[in-house]
Amino acid sequence: MLRIANWSMRVLTQFLTAATDVAQFPALGLPEIAFLGRSNVGKSSVINSLVGTKLARTSSTPGRTRSINFFEIRWPGKPRPELIFTDLPGYGYAKISREISQEWPKFIEPYLNERATLALCLVLVDVNVPPQQSDLQLLQFLSASGRDFLVVATKSDRLSNNQLHQSMRALTEDYPSAHILPYSAKTGAGREELWKHIRQSARQAQAEAETPVSLD
Repeated sequence: MLRIANWSMRVLTQFLTAATDVAQFPALGLPEIAFLGRSNVGKSSVINSLVGTKLARTSSTPGRTRSINFFEIRWPGKPRPELIFTDLPGYGYAKISREISQEWPKFIEPYLNERATLALCLVLVDVNVPPQQSDLQLLQFLSASGRDFLVVATKSDRLSNNQLHQSMRALTEDYPSAHILPYSAKTGAGREELWKHIRQSARQAQAEAETPVSLD
């Protein structure tokens, strides 16, 4: 069970597809939450901690995720899924960064720029390391694309309270326009707040999709 906003629910998940081309994206429908970050930042661990099961594969080998993986998210009692998680390839690892960067124009940039159902981008950064230029470039790219995003500072359990405060201050100085949430997949710290952001963004996207367009 996960306790979200003071009430418990069990998250049910289903793998949809792995896409390495725009033509392989599933049909537009549910709001989508994208998980982005450098290789080995802990994307799979964060996803698994949110849903309470090993949905995304974790690996010590950087660059294992080479496609956009789509997962349906549903709660018991609901006849249909409520939203979709998308796990995007990691970046920034020297041995694969060139190959991954070559793939961005093919399917990653179109997804981030054009996907109508993309409701929120979660940019994961490791709170234990100094701010990285590649992360800043991603945030600038998302801002230019008009995407809503939230910075999730992973592995916060590895720092003392004082160290965490200092690291969060450094991140805030480097990413002044971003809302930053410390998170630990190991302890669950930050999980309820992250779910709150996810659900709020999904509801807003759904409401906007259902709002009739005025022709006046």
